[in-house]
Amino acid sequence: MSQAMILPAAAAGTFTIGGDLTVNRMGYGAMRITGPGIWGPPADKRAALATLQRAIELGVNLIDTADSYGPAVSEELIAEALFPYPADLVIATKGGWERPGPNQWTHNASPKHLANALEGSLRRLKLERIDIYQLHAPDNVISFEASVDALARLRDQGKIRHVALSNVTREHVERARKIVPIVSVQNRYSFADRESDFIVDYCEENGIAFLPWAPIGQGRTAHGAIARVAQQLHATILQVALAWILKRSEVILPIPGTSSVEHLVENVASALLQLPQTAFEMLSAVHPEYLSLRG
Repeated sequence: MSQAMILPAAAAGTFTIGGDLTVNRMGYGAMRITGPGIWGPPADKRAALATLQRAIELGVNLIDTADSYGPAVSEELIAEALFPYPADLVIATKGGWERPGPNQWTHNASPKHLANALEGSLRRLKLERIDIYQLHAPDNVISFEASVDALARLRDQGKIRHVALSNVTREHVERARKIVPIVSVQNRYSFADRESDFIVDYCEENGIAFLPWAPIGQGRTAHGAIARVAQQLHATILQVALAWILKRSEVILPIPGTSSVEHLVENVASALLQLPQTAFEMLSAVHPEYLSLRG
């Protein structure tokens, strides 16, 4: 068995985040290992732990999570499944949301809340420093600069290695970079949802990693064109969608999430898929507004 088969997450190459964190370009998002509504424990804890462990076996060394997933549950499961962590594993987490109940999310990016959220993440993940700590979303009530400045101070204290952003505009990124280096941006982006196209371009121009959430369109299938390519390549539609996003830019680090080992293997295998340039260009020419999406 070849090394590429053993570690398919490495097949799409690597990217170095912040100048010192080199990761395989196929990552894993740990939101879906929680309960319904991203609330409480998973229905099958053994499956959640097995999925995390299998991700590492497949060469995944970038795991994305947040204190609000559960809340707390995702981070706790990561530590239970993987601690002590492999030396090359990068865990990115986030703060800035509060969770009053299932499927409910409320902003709180105040400096006090972010400091408390970070301490909770450090404790649950059993870390002394978070490699990548992301502002989960700007808070309309709190000054964006105040939120970013709070993370910059926590970085100066040695509790965060790198500061990052999520759910932001290009203007947010530019404003944040005046306060502290920003190593990654996490926005919704997929073959079927390219609203952040220009932010991907900005990240590419500035050497910033782009972590697309919902990189396979939140489980939706799209457009006959992608289905035809999947048939030609003997792949699934979701694998072609991930292969397209990997080819879109070398700064893109997809983090598809699942609580199923079977789906994890399917997702990670997309890094092995060689999407021909002609197919990539044809799919890129399909404007998202013409995509036929079905849940």
